[in-house]
Amino acid sequence: MSGTGRGIAIPFAICCIGVALFSVMDAAMKGLSLSIGLYNALFWRAVSGTLLGLTLMLLTRQRWPSRAVLRIHLLRGVVVALMAALFFWAIMRLPLAEAIALSFIAPLIALYLAALLLNEKVGRQAIGASLLGLVGVGVILSGRLHGDYDADALLGAVAVLISAVLFAWNLIIQRQQAQVASPIEVAFFQHLVMLGVFAIGAPLFAVFPPIKAIPLVLLAAVLAFTSLAALAWAYARAEAQRLIPVEYSAFVWAAIIGWLVFGERLTLTTLAGALLIVAGCLIAARTKRADVPDGRGAHVEAGTV
Repeated sequence: MSGTGRGIAIPFAICCIGVALFSVMDAAMKGLSLSIGLYNALFWRAVSGTLLGLTLMLLTRQRWPSRAVLRIHLLRGVVVALMAALFFWAIMRLPLAEAIALSFIAPLIALYLAALLLNEKVGRQAIGASLLGLVGVGVILSGRLHGDYDADALLGAVAVLISAVLFAWNLIIQRQQAQVASPIEVAFFQHLVMLGVFAIGAPLFAVFPPIKAIPLVLLAAVLAFTSLAALAWAYARAEAQRLIPVEYSAFVWAAIIGWLVFGERLTLTTLAGALLIVAGCLIAARTKRADVPDGRGAHVEAGTV
């Protein structure tokens, strides 16, 4: 094995683990949201993740970020809080694999946000790739409109797509964040800001979870924190273009977990649409580096929530 191969092996393995853990976390959050409600699932996971992050910040003696870095943490945390609420609302109404397949459109949306916010050029190949991704979205939605029409599930699909737009914005913000913060700091401040956002509704909606739900709350928090830190670590040590293909393994994990835990079936339209979207993303990733967002530290689904 070459030196380059050895250099990528450990980040690649950590990235694989991070993606798998995020997929398990998505399933835990779906079960938690169905049992105690979406708001309380998000709120208590944020509480647990913040306490875990604070403990690790103190134990590892992490430095307190500067005001400029805090602004990045604040902006990303607010964006991720809205993205998480939409995504987890959607997976209460959609099979996990279908929701994650739709969320894969985010990197393609990021191409155009990078052009808008960072003045990056979008080439013809990237435009073609995004059109291919849109065809994939259409194929998945056609399964909902033809034979399996369900208004609630269609609303869930729309929520995933809006969440993907927010996640694409998150990818742009994360380009800056990955250069100035450690994995523990990134994970801690994301949970802290999300807690601040969700705490606004606490006087009206927060209810202490039943004892039987507490292990699942803690599991979701630990999985979210660990997977986020693992991915941040991996992307800080290897090029995004080498790791991004790993992210699409989330679809496989979602299909397996959705079938085992929730009895969800994988449809041909979901599989075909996912393949088209992934193909579009991989084509876009092969364009000139200057044409696309780096995506360093990025996770290609709403699982960084």
